[in-house]
Amino acid sequence: MPHLAAPASPPPAPNFMSNAREAASSSPPSKRGRRKAVVVVMGATGAGKSRLAVDLAGHFAGVEVVSADSMQVYRGLDVLTNKVSLHEQNGVPHHLLSIVDPSAEFTCRDFRDHALPIIEDILDRGGLPVIVGGTNFYIQALVSPFLFEDMSEDTQGCTLSDQLDDIGLATDGVGSGYEHLKEIDPIAAQRIHPNNHRKIKRYLELYATTGALPSDLFQGEAAEDKWGRPTSSRFDCCFLWVDAELHVLDNYVNERVDCMINAGLLDEVCNIYNPGAVYTQGLRQAIGVREFDEFFRLYFTKKEPDEIKAGMLDLHDDKLKSLLDEAVSQLKANTRRLVRRQRRRLHRLNKDFGWNLHHIDATEAFQCTTGDSWHVKVIKPCADTVRRFLSNDTTLASKDCSIDGGGTRLASRELWTQYVCEACDNRVLRGAHEWEQHKQGRGHRKRTQHLKRKSKIKSTSSEAEV
Repeated sequence: MPHLAAPASPPPAPNFMSNAREAASSSPPSKRGRRKAVVVVMGATGAGKSRLAVDLAGHFAGVEVVSADSMQVYRGLDVLTNKVSLHEQNGVPHHLLSIVDPSAEFTCRDFRDHALPIIEDILDRGGLPVIVGGTNFYIQALVSPFLFEDMSEDTQGCTLSDQLDDIGLATDGVGSGYEHLKEIDPIAAQRIHPNNHRKIKRYLELYATTGALPSDLFQGEAAEDKWGRPTSSRFDCCFLWVDAELHVLDNYVNERVDCMINAGLLDEVCNIYNPGAVYTQGLRQAIGVREFDEFFRLYFTKKEPDEIKAGMLDLHDDKLKSLLDEAVSQLKANTRRLVRRQRRRLHRLNKDFGWNLHHIDATEAFQCTTGDSWHVKVIKPCADTVRRFLSNDTTLASKDCSIDGGGTRLASRELWTQYVCEACDNRVLRGAHEWEQHKQGRGHRKRTQHLKRKSKIKSTSSEAEV
């Protein structure tokens, strides 16, 4: 049975937040008419987002694609990040691909600050921006009228330790930050991972400079009316969710990983692990990189400097072959898990944040070998949806309503409740939605059935002894 970790009562939102939200909304909607229209293509890895975005250019004039992928912003790593090749772009302008050095961090705020001028420029030229993500948090950064990073703008003049000293908290190392946050704001602390040091630091900076609790950003009136909701967006968004059944996506992901290996994935990852290479920690922990850690650690112990410099990948060693096979298998498994996480997040955006995601099932298009299946099952319904959207058809929302029944208000869900599953080694689930998803998982059901059988056997044995 699960038990709940009771959250603290949320305090009222501070008054300074309204000013911060207004400052961050650099292009507010016009009061005289409709907000500027953009199309957003979303979906799990391998669902066909990039392909759909390019295909839409054949139906609408002035389409330009803005990538919202946290990996594709980096230069190089084309195979690892599955960048759209020039041939696949088919002459359609693409933005925010290969713009950042792999040694530099790139945050949601960085993405927003790069993307907004590009989108505004496309609109000013009479074009149609099509945002393709990849990274849902990047898209939320565009939709939301403010970001948490905006609350810390005034903290750049002093260090985190200086700020914490001012409120009587000393920093004893990176790991102590999470403990400080639990003392200051247990509600915010239970919403993030203890190893997410960058977010922990920002939360502590906010509290140190303003005295406001970070959890105020995500609860009460602020969260319900503003944060992450498309009704508060600077743009009028048409959200297209291209999707397919899980077993179809799983098969496609497995095949794509094999294609990536053949296309030179190992050479790109080798450069990341090469001694002396400077890459961000985020890239080193990314799917497609971290799985090869043990393989390349052994590989570089067996190679001479000249061989490493030449990029020679000699796989005649049996141990290396075995490690490579394990890494590829793990990469496929991790990518399949990523697909499930992405789909869950899209469901939450649809249900909890009121995003009207127009769900397009591409299962038949994946399974069918005929040339027009993608056009009939995916392109045509998406083009029809966008056409109605651009014509300002008020029936669009009712015709393409969410697959979950839509519109649960954010305030009605248990966003801050923590569930602990004893059957799964006290795994912590945050929020009622995540808990319900966990209960439906095959692993959880198998463990609970095993515990029930074990308890029944123990009970029967005790009765026999009596």
